[in-house]
Amino acid sequence: MEDASISLLLGILCCLILCSAFFSSSETGMMSLNRYRLKHLVKKKHPGARRASKLLERPDRLIGVILIGNNFVNILASAIATIVAVRLWGDAGVVIATAGLTLVILIFAEVSPKTLAALHPEKIAFPAAYILRPLLTLIYPLVWAVNGITNGFLRLLGININDDNNHNLSTEELRTLVNEAGALLPHRNQSMLLGVLELSEVTVNDIMVPRNEVIGIDLDEEIDQIIQQLSITPHTRLPVYRGELNKVVGILHMRNLAQVFHQGTISKAAILQVITEPYFIPESTPLQTQLLHFQKQGRRMGLVVDEYGDIEGIVTLEDILEEIVGELSNDNKEDNQDIHPQEDGSYFVDGSAYIRDVNKALEWDLPTDGPKTINGLVTETLESIPDANVCMRLGRYQLETLQISDNLIKTIRVSCGPEAQEDDF
Repeated sequence: MEDASISLLLGILCCLILCSAFFSSSETGMMSLNRYRLKHLVKKKHPGARRASKLLERPDRLIGVILIGNNFVNILASAIATIVAVRLWGDAGVVIATAGLTLVILIFAEVSPKTLAALHPEKIAFPAAYILRPLLTLIYPLVWAVNGITNGFLRLLGININDDNNHNLSTEELRTLVNEAGALLPHRNQSMLLGVLELSEVTVNDIMVPRNEVIGIDLDEEIDQIIQQLSITPHTRLPVYRGELNKVVGILHMRNLAQVFHQGTISKAAILQVITEPYFIPESTPLQTQLLHFQKQGRRMGLVVDEYGDIEGIVTLEDILEEIVGELSNDNKEDNQDIHPQEDGSYFVDGSAYIRDVNKALEWDLPTDGPKTINGLVTETLESIPDANVCMRLGRYQLETLQISDNLIKTIRVSCGPEAQEDDF
C-alpha cells in the first residue's frame, strides 16, 4: 500500500515538473516574441498570434499568472518530493530531496524549456496562449491582488508602469534592423530602404552637380555654337544664362524646343520665349524636404545657391531618386567612372569624385562631415594646395596625389590598410 502511495506521489511530482516547464517556457516564449512580426501575424488574423498579442497588452497580468502558476507547482513539487524522500530515507531524505529536486527543476523545468522557448518563441508562445488566457480568467482575483500590490510598490520607486514606449524605433535602430535583415530582405530592397532613411541626413549640397561641371546654354555665344550644343546634349533640361551661371535667365526643356523648330530658324529670341523661370534651392536643404518641394511645385531641376546667393551647382529629381534606387541610367557610365582599380589593390580616383560615392562603391568610411570631394578632403587635411605630389595617411587610408593642375588635384591614388594609431602625413 505504501509503495502504491509513493508511486502516486512520484507520478504527481512528474506532472508538476512538466507544469513548471510549461510556465517557464511560456514566460520566455512570450517575452521573446518579435513584436513587429507579431503585429504582422495579428493583421493576418493568425489565431495564436491574436491570443498572444491580447495577453501582451497587459504584461503585468501575464507575468502574474505565469509566476503564480510556476511558484505554486514548484512549491507543491518540493513538498511532495520531501514527503517521498523522508519515507524512503528518513531524516536524510530532506537533504536528498532538496538537492535532487533543485537539480531536476533546474535542468528539466528551467534551463531546457527556457532555452527551447528562446530559440523558437512562436512555437511555444502561441500554443501556450490557449492555456494561459483561460487560466488568467480562472485565477483573475488572485492575479489582480498580486498586481495591485506589485504596481503600488513600483510606483513608490518612481516607475511608470504605463510607459510603453520601449518598442518605438528610432531612425538609427530602424537602420540597424534593416541591416540585420540579411537573407530575409533582398539586398536591393535593403539598399533602397537605407536610402530612404538617409534622405533626411543628406543635403542637396552632397549630391548636386558642381558648378564647374554644369552644362548650359550661354546666350553670349554665337547662335551656331548654341545650335551645335543643343544637337549633341544628352540632357533634357539645360540652364540658360548670359556669360556666367550666376546670370541665369531660365531653364530650357528640350521638349519645348520643338515649338522653336515649328517657327523656323532657331534664334536666341525664340529660345527665350520657351524657357521657364529658374528655381533656386538653398544648399543646406535636406533631400527629404527637397523631394517634397519638387513634388509639390511640379519641378524636376533646381539651381543650388549658397548663403550669398551664388549658384553652387544644380540638382535634379533624378539625382534624389538615385539616392534611393541607385543609378537610373547606364548611359555613358563607363566614360564617367571616377574609380579605377589597380593590380596592387589601390584605386585611381578622380579628384572631383564625391566622397559619399567612393564610400558606397568601395564600402569605405572616409570622413564626410567636411569637404564633399576627394580633392577637398586632401586640401583641407593638408591645409594648403600642394605644389608637388605628396603622400599622406588619413586613418587607415593612404592617399597619394598623382596629378595637380589649375589649383586642383585631378587624380589621387587611394589604398586601404589597417587602422593607424593616429592620423599622420
